[in-house]
Amino acid sequence: MSFQDTEVLIVGAGQAGVAMSEHLGQNGVPHVVLERDRIAERWRTARWDSLVANGPAWHDRFPGMEFNTDPDAFATKEQVADYFVAYAEKIAAPIHCGVEVTSVRKNIGRPGFHAETSEGTINARYVVAATGPFQQPVIPAIVPDDAGIHQIHSNSYRNPDQLPEGATLVVGAGSSGVQIADEIRESGRKVYLSVGPHDRPPRSYRGRDFVWWLGVLNKWEAAAPPQGAEHVTISVSGANGGRTVDFRDLAADGISLVGRTASYDNGIMRFAPDLSDNIANGDANYWSLLDEADAYIERNGLDLPEEPEARILGPEPECVSDPILELDLAGAGVTSIVWATGFSVDYGWLQVDAFNESGKPKHQRGVSVEPGVYFLGLPWQSRRGSSFIWGVWHDAKYLVDHIMIQRGYAHYESSAAARSAPARQLSGAAVSGS
Repeated sequence: MSFQDTEVLIVGAGQAGVAMSEHLGQNGVPHVVLERDRIAERWRTARWDSLVANGPAWHDRFPGMEFNTDPDAFATKEQVADYFVAYAEKIAAPIHCGVEVTSVRKNIGRPGFHAETSEGTINARYVVAATGPFQQPVIPAIVPDDAGIHQIHSNSYRNPDQLPEGATLVVGAGSSGVQIADEIRESGRKVYLSVGPHDRPPRSYRGRDFVWWLGVLNKWEAAAPPQGAEHVTISVSGANGGRTVDFRDLAADGISLVGRTASYDNGIMRFAPDLSDNIANGDANYWSLLDEADAYIERNGLDLPEEPEARILGPEPECVSDPILELDLAGAGVTSIVWATGFSVDYGWLQVDAFNESGKPKHQRGVSVEPGVYFLGLPWQSRRGSSFIWGVWHDAKYLVDHIMIQRGYAHYESSAAARSAPARQLSGAAVSGS
């Protein structure tokens, strides 16, 4: 396969790459999308079997097409992947699958970039890194590989059957950790769940899903997380039809809650004494949203049913009031650890001056400090909603608007050069004829 040079090179054909292609196509901008696997591959092969979207189908989609399911249902991972394949076909996105981009470098002495791929080279005026934030699974260097404990990241977890017999410690209480822990418990295993700082919104309240409440309360538009809450996860789930995550219920079902995983030594796992505070802060976040929702309903005269039972929380579990600070893994029968501890980025292929000392992109709403380079699909890229499917679509529109502005500057540059050429020629002729 050989590629023609293009104006915009998009690397990655997940939700970000498809969204970028749609907006570029609508503006008539020549572009190509290169994907090393299949469209939306991570939804198919880098998620556990029972995963569903965290938002209902009416909300977690692009504006141009609905899911082929109940609007209030939570799409399965296969449905999400199929959705993006169908969407790419609908917009005739110029996607080439099975092509890996190995390097992108700035051209020297002229605009644009030169890309090396597994199928040849390609030059582009602009480059969009649409590979998303879930690139390198992060497992904290706490338990050594030779500790005799089976350790996997949530990225590699598929179902309980792949784990050895025995109890499991799940580290991380965001949406992934909570769902995985509950699924492993349902398989009949003993589960310990390490709970760190988190937000805990209601799945729904007074007949509206939490995504609706965050929308009408303008919380999706928050430009940055609160100071000190940069690493706070959201404990919300669409599993089992969508239910509010309540750690009291998880404890009542048999999951032993522990605090943030702190250290490991000679078979002993130690946890921070922060479990009670983490649960209390999550509760405060929960009640705060209920208060804001009630005030919004009253202020706008909405006819939504009252839900007083939503404010009733169960008693504090014993594992919270008398927390486990040390756990002998072997003594507790723990044979496996699932690390639901997030991801880091890997832009080793993008060899431009656009990253800080930690390897994270330096950008403003996805516009890189390196002119001509753009990032798409990052959490908090422009707002809290950037990590949702619909948020990526709107971020892509902003980037394409920026590219259109830059195209205007480039057109003026070439037009100005063309206008000045006759004058230079005339000047040269006058000199030679003098």
